[in-house]
Amino acid sequence: MIRLGIDVGGTNTDGVILDHDNQVIGSTKSATTKDVFTGIQQTIKKLLAETNVNVADIQVATLGTTHCTNAIVERKSLDKVGIVRICLPSGSTVPPMLGWPEDLVAIVQAETVLIHGGYEYNGAPIADLDYTELKETAERFRGKVDSIAISGVFSPVLSDQEKEVAAFFEKELPGIPVSLSSEIGTIGLIERENATILNAALMTVINRVAQDFERALKDEGINAHIYLGQNDGTLMTNSYAQKYPIYTIACGPTNSIRGAAHLSQEPDAIVVDIGGTTTDIGVLANSFPRQTSIAVEVGGVRTNYRMPDIYSIGFGGGTRVYLDEDLWKIGPESVGYQLTEKAIVFGGEELTATDVAIGAGYMDIEGTDSARLHEVPCSDIYRDFIAMVEDAIDRMKTSAEDLPVVLVGGGAALMPESLKGASRVIRPAHASVANAIGAALGDISGTVERIYSLEEQDYQKVIQEARSEAIQEAIDAGANPEKVDIIQLEDFPLAYMPGNAILVRVKAAGPLAL
Repeated sequence: MIRLGIDVGGTNTDGVILDHDNQVIGSTKSATTKDVFTGIQQTIKKLLAETNVNVADIQVATLGTTHCTNAIVERKSLDKVGIVRICLPSGSTVPPMLGWPEDLVAIVQAETVLIHGGYEYNGAPIADLDYTELKETAERFRGKVDSIAISGVFSPVLSDQEKEVAAFFEKELPGIPVSLSSEIGTIGLIERENATILNAALMTVINRVAQDFERALKDEGINAHIYLGQNDGTLMTNSYAQKYPIYTIACGPTNSIRGAAHLSQEPDAIVVDIGGTTTDIGVLANSFPRQTSIAVEVGGVRTNYRMPDIYSIGFGGGTRVYLDEDLWKIGPESVGYQLTEKAIVFGGEELTATDVAIGAGYMDIEGTDSARLHEVPCSDIYRDFIAMVEDAIDRMKTSAEDLPVVLVGGGAALMPESLKGASRVIRPAHASVANAIGAALGDISGTVERIYSLEEQDYQKVIQEARSEAIQEAIDAGANPEKVDIIQLEDFPLAYMPGNAILVRVKAAGPLAL
């Protein structure tokens, strides 16, 4: 099975082709284009020209993309969303989208409705659904919304009402996609609702992404199964991605982490991914990216759905270095993909991190002129680079123990042979395209995070139910049913809730089922 992997970053679009043993046959890196599609098309053409692979042998094509992140950050191409909160007579004090950036609220143009229903922490209903309210809501939404976001009080405990409301709208408003909060976020109504609204707003974006990727493949005669990268370091089928586009947000760093695990064969390590604009630091735990346990802001919106634990700093190969009142400042601005035009060593006028690394003698690029840097104290500035990265590594560690550090990304060559806090520094072959390798490699995963009451069922039954549900999630997302394994299982007692309740988090993963 030949795999094609593409990862679209803010600066570069990287591509890789892997053979049946997951070894790199060919790789390429080119500047990301403004319309993104052109960059993907160029990358595929370059890969095929370099490798001479028979396109009929490419069975899997995967894409890690920033499209959904960019749509939220740039406030572009987002759907108009109909918001349904199942909560009355409680849960009405804080309205939906409170605290959202005003420009994002204006783009989403939400129609918001609060209806009767919801559950207590133990699954007891607050109120029954009122179908008169649902019919009125459907008429209000008709012709005004592109997608619908449904959130219910304590729906991660029991999702029956959300599913019933979804079934009603799918019948009354056919063709309009519906997002359920119980399938996206965890406990915390507002943050879970926020994530669900964003997911609903991204439906048109993800549809265009898939269509463009499919078109780019077909133009080259590639008829492959299409998968998209998700932000836990695994893949999802195209149809699954159409339901959960929000899972593509932050998939770039996790692709790099998975690629680093494969290239270095280190299951537990710190991964430092240095690009043209930023450096992303993540943690490998059992060969998968560590997930964050805190609420995360996406485009200025507070959410609580699963996200990787990533710490980013404004440092990369294109980072601007400049004097400010006799002090040298590092970034966060970057010349990005214009590095070879603007950097001093390439004949430009901007001092960049690449210039400094070359001037300090830690980096060598053919065709550059370091003589132009004779007045710049490169060695002094370079020490500040190292301090920035070492501090970021230290922030991601959970103990004082030194850990292996894997350097990947196009800017990996900026770093020296050793770093403080690293037991050893690993710079694997093909490190510059680790993100595309991670995208091509990915397994399929399913995750369950839910509150269970132990008052009426025992602990073992709850854990088995959660395991089975996570395995089924992975199978639904495209995993081979015979090879799915549980890779994470945690449970936490919830002391702040009445009764004997626990939060259970389970992740299952397995190889693709073709």
